[in-house]
Amino acid sequence: MLTDTLADTLTRIRNAQRAGHKVVRVRSSNMIRSFLKVLQEEGFIEGFEVKKDKDNKFDEVEVGLRYQQNGEPAITDIQKVSKSGRRLYKKGTELPQVEHGLGLAVISTSKGVMADRIARKEKIGGEILAYVR
Repeated sequence: MLTDTLADTLTRIRNAQRAGHKVVRVRSSNMIRSFLKVLQEEGFIEGFEVKKDKDNKFDEVEVGLRYQQNGEPAITDIQKVSKSGRRLYKKGTELPQVEHGLGLAVISTSKGVMADRIARKEKIGGEILAYVR
């Protein structure tokens, strides 16, 4: 049984980008869909679509990966920050800037999952889920 769907999703995206795949399938959950929505809004993925699978008891999300014109992946590094054994929470004023603002920190707040720049603007803190570069 898979317990950490976010870590699995990050690993699948990382591996698919390194292999040059255009699409990757990940297990669906509300958290994963919110996370992917942030990546799409920030331009790191093309988009995603929930696929209902009658044979499998879990729905899946098909993620369209984005590449630059020279073939380089839009996501060069993606890593989970807050882990089950060590949660990392920051106040809205203490949120880190990834790669001096060129990267993205995905934050889970009381108002949902959002990009670090939005959380910083609204002065909302939360759990830092992942860094994306």
